[in-house]
Amino acid sequence: MFEQFLTISAMNIRNIVSRWSSSSVVVVGIAGVVAVLVAMLSMASGISNVFSKSTATDRAVVVRSGSDSELSSNLSGEVGRIVAAMDGVAIAAPELYAVADVPKKATGTPANTVVRGVETLSFDIRPKLKIIEGRMFESGRNEIIVGVKTRAEFEGMDIGNQLIVRESTWEVVGIFEADGSIAESEIWADLTVTQSAFRRQQSITVVRVQFDSPTDFDNVAALIEDDPRLETDFVREEDWFSSQSDSSTVVIRVFGVVVAIIMSIGAIFAALNTMYSAVAARTFEIATLRAIGFGGAPVLVSVMLEAMFLALVGGIIGAAISFLTFNGFTVSTLNQQTFSQVAFDFAVTPELMVAGLVLSLALGFIGGIFPGFRAVFLPVTTALRGE
Repeated sequence: MFEQFLTISAMNIRNIVSRWSSSSVVVVGIAGVVAVLVAMLSMASGISNVFSKSTATDRAVVVRSGSDSELSSNLSGEVGRIVAAMDGVAIAAPELYAVADVPKKATGTPANTVVRGVETLSFDIRPKLKIIEGRMFESGRNEIIVGVKTRAEFEGMDIGNQLIVRESTWEVVGIFEADGSIAESEIWADLTVTQSAFRRQQSITVVRVQFDSPTDFDNVAALIEDDPRLETDFVREEDWFSSQSDSSTVVIRVFGVVVAIIMSIGAIFAALNTMYSAVAARTFEIATLRAIGFGGAPVLVSVMLEAMFLALVGGIIGAAISFLTFNGFTVSTLNQQTFSQVAFDFAVTPELMVAGLVLSLALGFIGGIFPGFRAVFLPVTTALRGE
């Protein structure tokens, strides 16, 4: 049985070249399905990476009670000082989250960009943030530093350029990286200057907290809850960004899967048509094999293997196209909770490519099983007579 299986399968695969025009329909169709699915999922993966790289187990955020984003939070500057004095808190960095309209390079139309007012403590709490070009802004001056993703997506973000925000002129003096985190999609400036420019004197939107130890979260949370001066929520950074990541990626994943399903239906019909044609063209050949003693099971498996082989070739091509075209490609999308742009890189991971190949094999299996059964139940005598 195994020898028969190998013999027929090898013969079928060798003959694919002679049927390259019909076989290419299967390859191209499934390559398109895999390329689209992997590309869409790599977009969702890229967004998830941005948010996951923005967290640390020893950090949390303090926002106004009931706020689900920094944009909807508003705190007094006193909150930062109260939290900083609590046991278990190593760093408490007050920050102001604001939004400015800046033209995008791709379209030239304005889009919301985050302007974050910060103090030195904000850099201490994010040790991976580094200036890669230019210098740090000076306190009290209208100077800004720009994340690498912001520079890539928005106009006028090179060093020396002037940015007009709320009737104030700001000069770009530095470009920074932050290990791929969401901070790379932001503009940073001195907290006091930002408060003045956005008419938010003495107010902030969030206090970022770093504990002495990750185990101090519960203790600090209890102190914040018991303090009558604070009407705030205290949320682990992982949970805070997880909710934002989920809202941004669910739509992309669902859309990608729906598109892939629609394309898969077309690819399955292409595979069925190709394999039915292949079986019809080899009717006499299959009947001869059955007449000289080859069993039905090897014939069935060989037809399915041929379809899965073509599908696998298409899957490899589709995965390769996605990787070469999209991996590392920078785009931006709207954060549904903050209504600001988040720039990210497509992440075509090995796991996504493997998922694409598994999908291609599944499509090949479906496309080959029915033609395979037709070959098995083909009447031998009728086929040999050419009827």
